[in-house]
Amino acid sequence: MKLETDTLFRREREILPTHDIKIFSGRSNGKLTQEIAEYLGTHVAPLVIKNFSDGEVYVQIEESVRGDDVFIVQPICKPVNENLVELLIIIDAFKRASAKSITAVIPYYGYARQDRKTSGREAITAKLVADLLTTAGANRVLALDLHTGQIQGFFNILVDHIYATPVIVNYIKKLGLNMDNVVAVSPDTGGVQRTRVFAKQLDIPLAIIDKRRDKHNEAIAAHVIGDIQDKTCVMFDDMIDTAGTICEASKLLMAKGAKEVYVCATHPVFSGPALKRLDEAPIKEVIVTNTIPLSNDFVPTKITQLSIAPLLGEAISRIHDDQSVSSLFGFEKEYKS
Repeated sequence: MKLETDTLFRREREILPTHDIKIFSGRSNGKLTQEIAEYLGTHVAPLVIKNFSDGEVYVQIEESVRGDDVFIVQPICKPVNENLVELLIIIDAFKRASAKSITAVIPYYGYARQDRKTSGREAITAKLVADLLTTAGANRVLALDLHTGQIQGFFNILVDHIYATPVIVNYIKKLGLNMDNVVAVSPDTGGVQRTRVFAKQLDIPLAIIDKRRDKHNEAIAAHVIGDIQDKTCVMFDDMIDTAGTICEASKLLMAKGAKEVYVCATHPVFSGPALKRLDEAPIKEVIVTNTIPLSNDFVPTKITQLSIAPLLGEAISRIHDDQSVSSLFGFEKEYKS
């Protein structure tokens, strides 16, 4: 596994310590928080988080935050429920400590896939999580590559939704591929709009895999719509969970005549047999970001992890300075079309 830090968002101006921005970290991805703080020229402020013997979470802020803009970095990743509750308790602590504003920086928004009812008597958990964050005391949310854009509408507070696409596109351009022979592939029809933006940024054609899903976490790839014969295929998705979809799709692409397959995704959820499947699949490279830390278990060498700390750091800086966040992405409107 390789870790790449992208310089796409590195600021040319001198980076000075920011005294009224306070960056805090939950326990789900402390390394990413440290990288964000370094980008901003500041440090991760001290915060005590521990568990009592029965599992209850205890939080104490170790310095004054009265009148400060507080940013709490905490992806809601595995263990999802523990990290979510921890984030809620941290937010409550800052609310009671008289912070000027509290922004929950959520690189990976857990429960995002439960955004609607697909059958009777189901919970819309993505909305419930939004309500919990608001009730806890968050004034704003900074999220990266939400599973569906409508989740922003679940909040009654400000939401800045940013995208890792520029970081991934920049890396793809550095691979030295013959772009005249590359095609972007959406692993299912639901991700077509996301992949279309990706393809437009690389100025390459688009293909679609027609996927049939029988039940949760299981999918069967069936057909390819588009020309992939003798092409380098770059699949693009927002996350890789069990990797069943991606691996079956890669096998289908190779069977249909693709030259080679790359896979790109923002969130490396990698649950269950994902790493084993990716290692055995006919995929040349799996390109993900560090929204979620990879486990200490076996990680295939074909996995490359890109740092999105500069992107999040720049967004945090712009929020603090009341500057436009959407201007980071000249193609944002394309997601909405």
